[in-house]
Amino acid sequence: MGRVRVRQHVNPLSQAYQTPVNPPQWDKIYADMRKPLHMDIGCGWGRFLLSLAQWEPDWNFLGLEIRESLVETAIAQRDEKQIPNLHFLFCNANPSLQPLLDSLPPGILQRVSIQFPDPWFKKRHQKRRVVQPELVADIAHYLSAGGVVFLQSDVEEVAIEMRDRFQEHPAFVLENPQWLPENPLAVATERERLTLDKGEPVYRAVFRKGD
Repeated sequence: MGRVRVRQHVNPLSQAYQTPVNPPQWDKIYADMRKPLHMDIGCGWGRFLLSLAQWEPDWNFLGLEIRESLVETAIAQRDEKQIPNLHFLFCNANPSLQPLLDSLPPGILQRVSIQFPDPWFKKRHQKRRVVQPELVADIAHYLSAGGVVFLQSDVEEVAIEMRDRFQEHPAFVLENPQWLPENPLAVATERERLTLDKGEPVYRAVFRKGD
């Protein structure tokens, strides 16, 4: 399938993206709702989850993405591959996370990943970055005890800001004070592979939610 042209960046603060998503009927989405859930925020084309969901069939996977055309492509590929433990939603994670997670069975969210989010380099645009204190608080509330948050970026400034915001929340414990040298997940994103192939660094951190 050829790539369609999509906007590289979408302003998440524009009025068009402030309406929270309507949660789907989860029992019609996943074949087995008893499986733990991994949520990937900003999943892009979804190729990371398309691979990981097949690698880890004992988990359910949910990708959130603000660019609708990417979500449509990801869903089409999921359907073509007939992957029953994977779903994608078109939404702005910041206003949608709380109602979305509130609709899920308690304790089911066990892993969250935020990988290579839009950096929004200009100072006046940095409030558009996805990892805001409110998002961290929502994840802290709904993530199960012992659950994991995995962060990575090829922009050190963005990685530091994400790490610091999770570290500031009392629910989370940073597993390693140094950037992780390797990805702890079984699958790498396309952006990660491209960055490493160019010999450039990737900044990674893992947090665990306390009891």
